[in-house]
Amino acid sequence: MANDVKPTRKNLMAIEDRIELSERGHGTLEKKRDGLIMEFMDILDKAQDVRGELADDYEDAQKKINMARAMEGDVAVRGAASALQEHPEITTESKNIMGVVVPQIESSKVTKSLDQRGYGIMGTSARIDEAAEAYEDLLESIILAAEVETAMKKMLREIETTKRRVNALEFKLLPDLYDNQEYIEQKLEEQEREETFRLKKIKEKKEAEEKAEREAEAAAEAEDAEATQDELEDIQPDTAAQSPAANQ
Repeated sequence: MANDVKPTRKNLMAIEDRIELSERGHGTLEKKRDGLIMEFMDILDKAQDVRGELADDYEDAQKKINMARAMEGDVAVRGAASALQEHPEITTESKNIMGVVVPQIESSKVTKSLDQRGYGIMGTSARIDEAAEAYEDLLESIILAAEVETAMKKMLREIETTKRRVNALEFKLLPDLYDNQEYIEQKLEEQEREETFRLKKIKEKKEAEEKAEREAEAAAEAEDAEATQDELEDIQPDTAAQSPAANQ
């Protein structure tokens, strides 16, 4: 992947910005993951308690309905059950836990008094009342279990998603960015060394040319001085011949 990146300072700055952003995102996602796990553990503890209560309530309800059937008969039990006028009502709302939207289930008209169950008090026994109460408790436990189990599943999915994102950043994106950064830095250093070497060669060549020019100028000046000396030497005999001593 590094070989696909052009080694320019602009790309290096862009990669450094991406690294900074990815590192911040990685830290944020790690905190979110840890927070989600803590919330999930709390919900898991609650779910285990709810499951235990649900199992106990179910077993208790089964015992009491079987007792009612044995004592009163199936016809009386079914008659009491069909006499119910007001059925339970369930409403759902949402709450946010660490960015995860989980349901919040509210129920009403689940637990009823004797006169709200629809059947006549005189026509039934305490066995049927106990069975009705046990099933009301069981329904409450089922509603609570549905809320907790749904929240737990959503939290678990979000934890897995967050873990995949953290791993993608930690083991894929960030290593690739680090490799690209190192590759570009190495290429830029090589370019700088090559440029320094080239400038050094240019400087040495220029200095050599300047030295050659100075030597040529010095040689030319020496030749001019020698020529001037020769001319002076040629002129001196003629001057001596024209002196007064020579005329006498």
